[in-house]
Amino acid sequence: MKTNDYVKYMTQQFVQYMDQPKEERKTKKIQKKEERAPFANRWFGMIPLSFMLWYRKRKER
Repeated sequence: MKTNDYVKYMTQQFVQYMDQPKEERKTKKIQKKEERAPFANRWFGMIPLSFMLWYRKRKER
């Protein structure tokens, strides 16, 4: 992708974003935040989950 094409694409995306009403932008932002994975999974993957399951299993014994 050439630089000129990239600038054109970014300009189109920016104009499209700014054409939306402010309320719609806010609702999309909130919805996107709610769909995100939990912090521990985002940063460390499945390691916290596996550790938690291992700890629960160990605790039950």
